[in-house]
Amino acid sequence: MSDKPTLDRADARVHHDDSLKGALKDFSDRLRSGDLGMLPVIIGLILISTVFSMLNPVFLAPNNLVNLLFDCATVGVISLGIVCVLMLGEIDLSVGSMSGLASAMIGVLWVNAGVSLPLAILAALATGALIGAVYAVLYNRLGMPSFVSTLSGLLAILGLQLYILGPTGSINLPFASPLVGFGQLWILPAWLSYLLGLVPGAVMVWVGLSVMRQRQAAGLSSQPLTRLVLKAAALTVALEGAIYYLHLGRGVPMMFGLFVLLAVILNYGLTRTQWGRSMFAVGGNREAARRSGINVRRIYLSAFMLCSTLAALGGILSASRLASSSQQAGTGDVNLNAIAAAVIGGTSLFGGRGSAWSAVLGIIVIQAISNGLTLLNLSSSLRYMITGGVLAIAVIVDSLARQSRVSHGRG
Repeated sequence: MSDKPTLDRADARVHHDDSLKGALKDFSDRLRSGDLGMLPVIIGLILISTVFSMLNPVFLAPNNLVNLLFDCATVGVISLGIVCVLMLGEIDLSVGSMSGLASAMIGVLWVNAGVSLPLAILAALATGALIGAVYAVLYNRLGMPSFVSTLSGLLAILGLQLYILGPTGSINLPFASPLVGFGQLWILPAWLSYLLGLVPGAVMVWVGLSVMRQRQAAGLSSQPLTRLVLKAAALTVALEGAIYYLHLGRGVPMMFGLFVLLAVILNYGLTRTQWGRSMFAVGGNREAARRSGINVRRIYLSAFMLCSTLAALGGILSASRLASSSQQAGTGDVNLNAIAAAVIGGTSLFGGRGSAWSAVLGIIVIQAISNGLTLLNLSSSLRYMITGGVLAIAVIVDSLARQSRVSHGRG
């Protein structure tokens, strides 16, 4: 009898070792089969942070990171919409112009015409949805490639933006308004930040336990409970540590909180709903999806409308960040950064693979490069070249991973 507890402890150690070995083996198998997930972008972000912090310690200062998160939100929201169309193997080249038009509409309707701010925001979002619907109709009914239709839309929307702004070309937004405060000043309370930091780990455990019960009821294998708890604990510690560090400065921006909330909603839609499963199916094989009963045209309609609507929201956030609506809004590298963020974060250009979190990680990488070069007082030409190089590497990795998945029968 006295040896039984010792044997139980030994069995527990064996099961724990098996669990750890199983986790490492699963991870290794996924890498060999081309399922890289977000590992490349996480490694890239660590390298970028290490290099810039060595060159200028201010890079990792709490307040600098807070400003970086403010800047991430505007283009990051646009990138969430890009994820939707890229998952279908399509593209929207007009998101920058759409964001500029939405910014201009806020200034014209709210400041010049005296329309209430909520109505001006709704009008801008509705315009984005309408333009997305037009792209979907051109694709579904006329077979016009999205590259061509959205390139045409880029020019038409830019012209409309310049027309409604008129000869002045710029409209200043009231600095004391809630919109500008949201884009420049408002910070989440510390208690709320720490509370929200606990949510992802708790959701991971809840969803993991639900999946485990379903698989066990079906007689299938499932991941060990120990592994699930360790993953949730590691995520919670990382998030709470990041929140603590940010609160050594100003804290977590409300605008970045909105960006993450939208990413959570989109991630839920893509992974836990019939619409999301249909998105992956259509992106993987359109004809097979159609034969299985999926309304392919409706999926394209939802993706294009969501992309343009989120682009309009990004333009509104940009106006709040800059406290102005101008002819320069949405121009420059907005298109490049929005598309690059989704691709760098891990969304495939070939369709069928993507995640809302890829936009979050991708835009952090791009803004980290921009912020670091600004701190080093280097020209924007280097930022374009480095961002282009990182994008090229991301596409190469995506292409090689896709070939590996095909060779392993997981394409």
